[in-house]
Amino acid sequence: MISHKKYMDLTIKLAEKGRGFASPNPMVGCIIVKRGRIVGKGCHKKAGTEHAEVLAINDAGKKVMNSTLYVNLEPCSHWGRTPPCTERIVEAGVREVVIGMRDPNPLVDGFRELKFRGLKTKIGILEKDAKKLNEVYIKYTKTKRPFVTIKVAMSIDGKIATSTGSSKFITSKEARTYVHQLRSEMDAVMVGLNTVLRDDPELTPRLVNGKDPMKIVVDSNLKIPKNSHLMKEPGKLIIATTSKAPKNYVKKLQQKGVNVLVTNSKKGMVDLQDLVKQLGRHEITSVMIEGGAQLNSSAIKEGVVDKILIFTAPKIIGNGLGAIGNLGIKKINNAISLKNPTTKKIGKDLLIEGYL
Repeated sequence: MISHKKYMDLTIKLAEKGRGFASPNPMVGCIIVKRGRIVGKGCHKKAGTEHAEVLAINDAGKKVMNSTLYVNLEPCSHWGRTPPCTERIVEAGVREVVIGMRDPNPLVDGFRELKFRGLKTKIGILEKDAKKLNEVYIKYTKTKRPFVTIKVAMSIDGKIATSTGSSKFITSKEARTYVHQLRSEMDAVMVGLNTVLRDDPELTPRLVNGKDPMKIVVDSNLKIPKNSHLMKEPGKLIIATTSKAPKNYVKKLQQKGVNVLVTNSKKGMVDLQDLVKQLGRHEITSVMIEGGAQLNSSAIKEGVVDKILIFTAPKIIGNGLGAIGNLGIKKINNAISLKNPTTKKIGKDLLIEGYL
């Protein structure tokens, strides 16, 4: 049993290599073991390309006969963009298959299929780790909505800027590099119009060598300036607005190549529930909100947030802009408690991570 856990741990680490690139597919790693030696490895790199199991089988060559195959997610048993992996596993002569977790996609029934075909099959090895790895894929598959993370960088007294709006930079270079790495792993990064007007951000992962995500601006009345940084790459920009947006400006932006999403409006503002539904239809599976207090509190109140990351710098600002706006909480008993919180030090800063 110990060796199963050891090899599954290696499989999960291998799957990690697909982070940021496999979307909307899950991250999958596969290791093939024979007589205590790893003879084949594979990692799913990009949607539409070969699955990890096929790559590992090809890597193992003839050594695949009578081997044990480890995979962090149940192998597919249906025709999608690629043929079913269960067929390749059976044809290759694998003797035993060890799986981390079930696939939430109802079309996938690889575990039962392999058992039925006479292979020795185990499931649920390091299941918790396998689920954490693919938390985005699980949410998107079950709900067709993106997994939404709020990221906040604040002082120790909860401020994201001084009273004049000065905010560059509260956290350390190490924390900012960490955030850029996170950006490169997301399908999209989201801000509100206020952040665009105040900071004119680029929202690129320039401090790391990674994929540049889509940028989403929540702009209920379509007041985004034509000369803002985000306008430089219109194909990377999604603007969420309401029917109050001037029709001629919508047209102009669309002609430039900007994706304009007109959502339902809620009290005159973009309905965030409708927005995440529309983003899901565009195969956006993960979003990181890097907005100000208003967007943060609206997203929490609307129930669209899954996870929160709070980078806290050992600095005191005093009177300034708060990290999260009004949530209407009057009693401390009603305060929102984060689930499964963890903390880690990044540079001089502290990162608190938890789920809503």
